[in-house]
Amino acid sequence: MLIHLVPLGRDRYDLYSEVPEADEGPPADDAGRIRRWLHAAGEQWREYVDRARLATDTGRFARMRDGVINRLADSLDELRTLRGLRTADAATLLFPAGLDEASARAVLDRLLGAERRYHSRRLVVYFTLFVLSGALAVLPGPNVVAYYFGFQGVGHLQAWRGARHAAVTIAWTLTPSADLSDLASLAERPHGERTAQVAAIAHRLHLDHLPAFFERAAS
Repeated sequence: MLIHLVPLGRDRYDLYSEVPEADEGPPADDAGRIRRWLHAAGEQWREYVDRARLATDTGRFARMRDGVINRLADSLDELRTLRGLRTADAATLLFPAGLDEASARAVLDRLLGAERRYHSRRLVVYFTLFVLSGALAVLPGPNVVAYYFGFQGVGHLQAWRGARHAAVTIAWTLTPSADLSDLASLAERPHGERTAQVAAIAHRLHLDHLPAFFERAAS
């Protein structure tokens, strides 16, 4: 698995990759009730996201709802790197060539530790909200709130597992990248002055969505 240590400014970095997510399928027969609830909520949430992407529903409320769902889905997509690390046996970290390998490894360890702490806390929050949102089941129509909290909970659980697995189990190979060094030199420049250069670097790295991620994270 190829992971990029993306520079975002003075001593700021984030982990980034563009890997397709595999469908894990339904939980095992012996999975606990909570795991089955979260899986069902996640499946239903994905159906809502697919419908929102297609924008087949009409009306002002439907457009507002679809807009909110699309924005929330985009935020969940940013967990993809950590979720992908859950099942990797080995990974390569491309880091800016301006860093030495020891410094890059220290940044990697710091980021993984911070991700483990963050997602463990968020998992508790969303699981609690998912359980409490069950009270809305008495209202007519699907319980969209519960589906959303459930899918968020699944996302944070998978991200936490990925960060833990990456920190403890994965064998890492660290490789310097001149392209990421070029990106580091652009992090402090105004958006309008760097757009074309960031796009060119993303093209060389074969990362179609890197420009959008970089502008969100570096701002």
